[in-house]
Amino acid sequence: MISKIRPAIIEKADGYIPLLLSFTIITFFVGLYFSLIESPADYIQGDSMRIMYIHVPSAWFSLMIYTLIALSSVFWFILRNPLLSLAGRSLAPIGAMFTFLALITGSIWGKPTWGTWWAWDARLTSMLILFFLYLAYILLWHSISNKDNASKIAAALGIIGFINIPIIKFSVDWWNTLHQPATISKLSTPSIDVSMLIPLLIMTLAFGLFLLSLFIIRIRILSLELRINRKMTY
Repeated sequence: MISKIRPAIIEKADGYIPLLLSFTIITFFVGLYFSLIESPADYIQGDSMRIMYIHVPSAWFSLMIYTLIALSSVFWFILRNPLLSLAGRSLAPIGAMFTFLALITGSIWGKPTWGTWWAWDARLTSMLILFFLYLAYILLWHSISNKDNASKIAAALGIIGFINIPIIKFSVDWWNTLHQPATISKLSTPSIDVSMLIPLLIMTLAFGLFLLSLFIIRIRILSLELRINRKMTY
């Protein structure tokens, strides 16, 4: 099944990589300028709040990436299109990186805010579980030599692991946690001031462009590996 992949669409995406990387770098510089210079310090947390501009986009995209993996897994079982499993395989290391960054920056933020580097509350624990789910997904692909079987098992894990996503999202509402309730998703009356919202949105855009760039690069590399392996089997 895997050997039938046709990477023509992926090859065409190569031309967008330099442009995407350029936009990513520019957006990061603009976002960092507004985050570190233009944005005011929080009246309670002071300058330690500025790590939010890294932590929050990392957390958002860690959830979004696993959601994409779960969706690609569902459609893989329906369509059996190898490009879907390739997409999940490409996204998993990126999702693990974002989740790890969210955990690290959360710990750095938590020390001056809560007085501890780590607490086993619902949000932190479920985020750690998400990181282990990413690692398990990656290890499955590396440990199973038969890639058709790896696709099935990894897709099953992608779907089952999605149960953790709403737990992470609504943990601050369902349980008494250290984390504050949602401030950005309340579109009608967001709790965050516009002077902090603008740099956060710019940094989110930068992270999104970075994610897209990495995804195109990774799926291109994996598709080339599959083509090489296919030729070696003939």
